[in-house]
Amino acid sequence: MKKIILIPDSFKGTMTSQEICLIIEEQIRRYYPQAEVISIPVADGGEGSVDSFLAAVGGEKITIPAKGPYLEDIRGFYGLIDGGNTAVIEMAACAGLPLAGDRRQVDQTTTYGVGQLILDAARRGCKKIVVGLGGSATNDFGAGAAAAAGVRFFDRDGKDFIPRGGTLSRITGIDKTGMPPELLSAEIITMCDIDNPLYGPQGAAFVFAPQKGADAAMVEFLDRELRAVSQTVIRDLGIDVSALPGAGAAGGMGGGMAAFFGSRLQMGIETVLDTVNFDRLLPGTGLVLTGEGKIDSQSLRGKVVIGVARRAKKQGIPVIAIVGDIGDDIDGVYDEGVRAVFSTNRRAIPFQEARARCKSDLRLTVDNLFRLLTGCRENSRSVPV
Repeated sequence: MKKIILIPDSFKGTMTSQEICLIIEEQIRRYYPQAEVISIPVADGGEGSVDSFLAAVGGEKITIPAKGPYLEDIRGFYGLIDGGNTAVIEMAACAGLPLAGDRRQVDQTTTYGVGQLILDAARRGCKKIVVGLGGSATNDFGAGAAAAAGVRFFDRDGKDFIPRGGTLSRITGIDKTGMPPELLSAEIITMCDIDNPLYGPQGAAFVFAPQKGADAAMVEFLDRELRAVSQTVIRDLGIDVSALPGAGAAGGMGGGMAAFFGSRLQMGIETVLDTVNFDRLLPGTGLVLTGEGKIDSQSLRGKVVIGVARRAKKQGIPVIAIVGDIGDDIDGVYDEGVRAVFSTNRRAIPFQEARARCKSDLRLTVDNLFRLLTGCRENSRSVPV
């Protein structure tokens, strides 16, 4: 086998995608020492996304002064790839829940620092900016990020201010004319793997705010704030993002990215595959190995394994999925291009015990897989690998 592509998602709570790639490649080298192995660790847009992209395609990590979730001074960062033409930003770098520490006041937090990163990338000449949503401490509709990028928000006295989750209803006017031309001309793509609307029972506040410290009363309040800003955006910007799938991601920032930045919301795996030029890497590939923590019927909605398999199937490249757990009703994955699914779970044991041995179990699973593949190759010329 001359060329193998590794493109796994992380196994949440056990192994990062980078760790998985290293373990799999180590085992491949035992059987195919001369093979070209291309590792593309996948990130979902949350914490660690920048490092995953840089590990996959190389580039430069940019660190700048920025504001944290309570407008405190921090060091923000993002990645430059594609010769500096593309920036990869994870909102968790400036608005992530860990940055809030024990202070969980989601009505007071802001995405302002994320907007600083976006603006800095545009001013460096980036023509494409990928913004990953995930792990946020905010519920401000991305208005803070927009304010940092030149959008002005006015209150009833005509004074501009930086809206937060608890002050969205104070916005009586929105002016986008201050956004710089280099930002307006950039293509902005938002990585978003959920389809929640902006508000309502399945919206940003009700579904996600409790994990950010909101009690029942606060959830109701934040939902009203999102409803209010949605109406203001319709009036002033002429766009209704309230029902846009993914608008409720990251405290409504999915909707804000569309409303203020004209961004396209896209599934994370599709963004990754496009950004790393996956389709161009496929020719000449003998096998693609992908995987995620658990594969089940929900995977068919377009998560990592299915996204990879669909692209590879178009070019006739076999795909094998290595996963932590296999759920029910996965037969549909084979129609999408997955040749086989292997679980790393070697014993029926509690998660905490399995977690302790996950790396060794992955090694043994990959070793067994390549014992099979090399054995089949020696005994049948018809096997594609």
